[in-house]
Order: sequence, then C-alpha cells, then structure tokens
Amino acid sequence: MIYLTKLGGKQFLLNEEQIESVSQSPDTIIVLSNGHSYIVQESMDEIMDEIIKFNRNSRRIPSRRDNPDLQ
Repeated sequence: MIYLTKLGGKQFLLNEEQIESVSQSPDTIIVLSNGHSYIVQESMDEIMDEIIKFNRNSRRIPSRRDNPDLQ
C-alpha cells in the first residue's frame, strides 16, 4: 500500500495493485480496477516512485545481517 494525499490535504493508503490507470491533466487522477477514482496531489512520477519503493521493500529477502536468527 502507498500513501497518497487527496486535494483537501487528507492522507490515505491505497492498494497499488488495484490501480488500473493514472493520468495527469493538470490534476492527477487514479482509476482503480473496481471503477473508483481518486484525485490526488501527487504527480504521476511521485506515484510511480512510491510504487517502486513499496515493491522493493515488500519483496526484499532478509539477510543474516537483518535477522541473526537466520543462521
């Protein structure tokens, strides 16, 4: 899930796997696979960066340095 900000300034979490499309003209509009849409303050590039960051963190394989119990 990624943090986003509605135009009114309220933050919310969005399941990035449900995103079907993102467009910007000038507001950024996110359309989900269920048909719901959100207008957010973040740009398309910021949304993409958040999705990439989330996926890197959630799919990271722990190492022994992260958890000494994995020896």
